[in-house]
Amino acid sequence: MAVSLPQNLTIFKEINVKSCFLTLWRGLLAVCLLSTSVAQAQDAASYPNKPIRLIVPVPPGGAADGMARLVADHLQTKWGQPVLVDNKPGAGSAVGLGLLSKSPPDGYTIGMGNIAANAINPALQPNQFAYQPVKDFAAITLIGVTPLILVVNADKVPSKTIPEFIAYLKANPGKIAYGSSGTGSSLHIAMELFLQKTGTTMLHVPYKGSAPMMTDLLGGQVLASMDAATTSWPQVQAGKLRALGVAGSERAFFAPDLPLVRDIVSGFDVKPWHGLMAPAGTPPAIVNKLSEEIQAFLRTPAAQAKLQAAGIVRVGNSAAEFQAFMASEFELYKKVIQEAGIKAE
Repeated sequence: MAVSLPQNLTIFKEINVKSCFLTLWRGLLAVCLLSTSVAQAQDAASYPNKPIRLIVPVPPGGAADGMARLVADHLQTKWGQPVLVDNKPGAGSAVGLGLLSKSPPDGYTIGMGNIAANAINPALQPNQFAYQPVKDFAAITLIGVTPLILVVNADKVPSKTIPEFIAYLKANPGKIAYGSSGTGSSLHIAMELFLQKTGTTMLHVPYKGSAPMMTDLLGGQVLASMDAATTSWPQVQAGKLRALGVAGSERAFFAPDLPLVRDIVSGFDVKPWHGLMAPAGTPPAIVNKLSEEIQAFLRTPAAQAKLQAAGIVRVGNSAAEFQAFMASEFELYKKVIQEAGIKAE
């Protein structure tokens, strides 16, 4: 004779089976995660055991290329494996970053990212790139930043301080022209953020590069710029331009008495940056091994001296810090671009 379980016991039996299945599933998941973790640790311990490709999305020469080669030389000496610098310029660094984003995430292809390719350009032209500027990359470390200086024509602008310059702009709304190296360039975005934060207006005159802009700034065709220190500081020393402040988060090593713009204009902090990254999905253990080694190298006096000689302020932060920084930079410039109504040329 068949015996049926009471209803409450049947329910208990079903719950018990589900509970056992859930426990088994959790156990298998834990084993898989542990196996993955052990495998990644083993990979990191033996990494690198073959040449590393370092994609630089700009032509040879210049700040980004110099930083990449400095790091490549160190890693090659330290680890005994070739680190091959591969310059892939084009489309404002988008060509090189696109190649990096599609590379195998195994730590043997890394690359240089920057403010243009990972923040400004994707914010200026959404959905126009073959990569997502933040989520398609695993940040390794922010290598360095290039200081920008707020400069004015020394003969034609009476202002000697940032508050005086703000007052001067408010007394002449929309009458003063400033120059940049092009629409959507870091120089353009930096000045637009300054105008937004101070409630002032100026006429924007975009040039095809910093050199022609500097010629007109010295000649008085434009009266101000947020320019790279490497090009503007010599003109300040010659008395042709007047420096009002540094657009960064720390005083300039070449001009420690020059005030920070952010100390006077709350919320202003713009600094063109260059950092090392890998394709998204690269094992965290390998990313951290790269990050820690490069951070230690950047802290050496020799590395700092070489970077400063090129006008670069070294940073060297953790992978997590750099990843968060990239995300915040993209959001910042997206907001600036939207509020200023900047359109790609």
